[in-house]
Amino acid sequence: MSGSDLHLELTGSGGARVRLMRALREAVGSGRLAPGTRLPPYRALALDLGIARNTVAAAYAELVEEGWLTARQGSGTEVAHRAAPLEPDLWRAPARPSRPRVVHDLMPSSPDAAAFPRSAWAASARRALTAAPSDAFGVGDPRGRLEVRQALVDYLARTRGVRTTARHIVICSGYAHGLRLVCQVLRGPVAVESYGLAFHRSLLTEAGLSTVPLTVDAHGARVEDLPATDARAVLLTPAHQYPTGGALHPRRRAAVIDWARATGGLVLEDDYDGEFRYDREPVGAVQGLDPDRVVYFGSTSKSLSPSLRLGWMALPTRLVDDVLAAKGAREFWSGVTDQLTLADFIAGGAYDRQLRRMRAIYRRRRSLLTATLAERAPHITVSGIAAGLHAVLDLPAGTEEATLRAARRLGLALDGLGPYRHPDSAMPARDGLVIGYGTPAEHAFAAALDALCLALPDPGDTEVDEERPFRSMGAEAGVPGAGSTGAGAVRTPEST
Repeated sequence: MSGSDLHLELTGSGGARVRLMRALREAVGSGRLAPGTRLPPYRALALDLGIARNTVAAAYAELVEEGWLTARQGSGTEVAHRAAPLEPDLWRAPARPSRPRVVHDLMPSSPDAAAFPRSAWAASARRALTAAPSDAFGVGDPRGRLEVRQALVDYLARTRGVRTTARHIVICSGYAHGLRLVCQVLRGPVAVESYGLAFHRSLLTEAGLSTVPLTVDAHGARVEDLPATDARAVLLTPAHQYPTGGALHPRRRAAVIDWARATGGLVLEDDYDGEFRYDREPVGAVQGLDPDRVVYFGSTSKSLSPSLRLGWMALPTRLVDDVLAAKGAREFWSGVTDQLTLADFIAGGAYDRQLRRMRAIYRRRRSLLTATLAERAPHITVSGIAAGLHAVLDLPAGTEEATLRAARRLGLALDGLGPYRHPDSAMPARDGLVIGYGTPAEHAFAAALDALCLALPDPGDTEVDEERPFRSMGAEAGVPGAGSTGAGAVRTPEST
């Protein structure tokens, strides 16, 4: 095969995409295609070469990621500007393609960093530092500053129905830190949801606690199965099951409290996404049903920023001393100035205002995500969207891994559903994607959805063609997402 306009010869081993990439690298590296040379649209080159246009699009996209080509939305694809072509005897194709950079970050569990309320936070910091007593700058209390604990007592009672006192609140550096501390005082197996973060399960196993998976459905975890286990505690995300999305049904809320009372068990409540409910008012915390049987966890990781390293636990009376002993005699984890700032931020109403603002932003993004998929990929089922910062996209069986590879070639960072499944779960495995819509900046979100739609399998697919990671979307506009700002390395999501 040859491309007459570019004088490309697709020779050697490999599929059409591999041979086209090799030919383009040789043409650029030898100087035959000069910097700034405009390449033909992939539809035209595909026709000339007699290959699929998606194959050309995939080759262009990968060469953009490697730095051989550049592309901008609406401006086509060009040879990248290099200082000078390499001498022919020095040029050789790279042994392997470089790791794709992240153009569109759709990883779940992260808020929009650009939306952090800098001015309001700075104003609270000034007020808090001005009013702080001198002892605030001494050795930190492992419980946390009384100011922030009291502010949390009032706020959680008003918004989440949590019943606690400042004496029962312990400040931590985030959910993971709090769970580590509680793990040190737990005994016996812990029941967990069949779909959840492997990182959280690992915290339990590292503490010597085995985990028992509970089936998850549209109404949350099937806590009615707890009596058949020998679990001494159960870890739940009742406000918005992570990642599948259902809220724990009222009957199951009552049932898990009945189980804890009858067995002396403990409920570990991760109030994940409790602040971001879109279809109705947020459902209250399970902790309010029985504060003596529930450990309640919360943090600022989604509501403000994971960089603050601020979280909290509302503990049953019997656990307070043991958890404080596990934490240590001094506060090594959460800075006092941030605690004081958060106390002012909550008490002055800025926290409520920020949450209202972000609910509106995330609701718009959720609506754009569902509308775009309904229009351009109606065969893909979307679930888990009643709350939170993510959605689950169900995929045809056998397509998850190939779809993730196609997404990476498009510069998309996102999660597959497979790693969330407990390895011992009796639930059938689901193929799917976990799409976060909190991270992208407002101006970049539509382009991220364009790239997502290109990566999805076609209707009826049982596997994704490795040579065409793009879905045909109508008129060409160059390589999707090229020219956007990279987001850095792919992150491992974690409820922090």
